[in-house]
Amino acid sequence: MDYSKSGNPKGARSTLRGPDHGQKGAPRQVKPPRETQEQLLARMKAAAAAKKDPRA
Repeated sequence: MDYSKSGNPKGARSTLRGPDHGQKGAPRQVKPPRETQEQLLARMKAAAAAKKDPRA
């Protein structure tokens, strides 16, 4: 009996992945620069001030 032919078929091993997946030889993904703490605090204060002022 040929046991290699029994069972479920093997899945495709060499299928290409989606375009968002970094392929071999693809350029590295560049992450956007992180926000500094001063920028974060300024943004949070502006959002809090805008929330307090009903006219804005």
